[in-house]
Amino acid sequence: MIRRQELQLQCKKMSEIQSPRLLALGDSAWTIEFGSSIDPLIHSRVQGFCAALRNEAKLSNEILEYLPSFRSVTIYFDAEKVNASTLGSQLLALAQNSGNQISQGRKLCIPVCFENEFGPDLEEVAQLKNISKNEVIELMTSSIFSVYMIGFLPGFPYLGGLPEKLNVPRLATPRTLVPAGSIAIAAGMCAAYPWDSPGGWRLLGQTPIPLFNANNEHHPALIAPGDQIQWRPINKDQYSELKIECQRGNWERDSILVIQDWS
Repeated sequence: MIRRQELQLQCKKMSEIQSPRLLALGDSAWTIEFGSSIDPLIHSRVQGFCAALRNEAKLSNEILEYLPSFRSVTIYFDAEKVNASTLGSQLLALAQNSGNQISQGRKLCIPVCFENEFGPDLEEVAQLKNISKNEVIELMTSSIFSVYMIGFLPGFPYLGGLPEKLNVPRLATPRTLVPAGSIAIAAGMCAAYPWDSPGGWRLLGQTPIPLFNANNEHHPALIAPGDQIQWRPINKDQYSELKIECQRGNWERDSILVIQDWS
C-alpha cells in the first residue's frame, strides 16, 4: 500500500513537471508555469528552462528580462517590437523541449555564527521541537539548501531543503528590525537577510559576509537562484575577524565557492 502511494505521488510530480503552462501576464509578459507546488523537481525544471533561455540567442534578443520563482518563470518583452503570440509559442516549445533538463548553480559554503545575540530565536526553536540548541545547529549546518528564488528584498534568497524537524511557524509578531546577514527559518523554509529590515522569520544565526554589494554592477547579490548553500559554523571571534576583513575590502567572494562536490 505504501509503495503504491509512493508511485502515485511520483507520477503526480512527473505530470506536473512535464506539463508546462503558458500564462499571459498583461500584454508584455508571459509566465511559464511548471507546477502547482514548491517541489525540488519542479524547481530543477525551472532552472533548466532558465539555462535553455540563456542559450537561445534568438530569444535573448527579444526578451527584456526573465524572473524565476518557486515553480514558474516570467518573461518580459517589448510588446511594440515583439509579436507576443509568436514569442509565447516559442517559449512554450522551449519549456516542453527542455524535458527533464536540470541546471544547478554554484555550491557555496557560507560562514555563520550561531552564538548568543546572533541567534535570538535559537533556544525557542529548540524548545518548540523538543531538541537541544546543538541539534538545531547540527541540522542547519549538515543540510544542503537550494536557492529557489530571490524576492522580498534585493538579494533575499528563499531556500528549500530545511529539515522537517525544523519546520516552525513565523513569529506571531514580526520584528521591526532584523540585522543584515541574519539566517532565519519559518514555514518549512530558510532565508538570509541581505539588509537591515523588518521580518517575521525566526533568527538562528548571522553571517559576517555581505550578501549584497551595490557596487558590484554585474552580480550585486551574493546568492542566486539555483545555487546550493551549506552553512559553516564559526565562533564569535571568527565572526568578528571576518567582519573586519569584509569591511576593509579584503574578503573575496570566491572564498566561499566549493570547487569539489560535497557528499
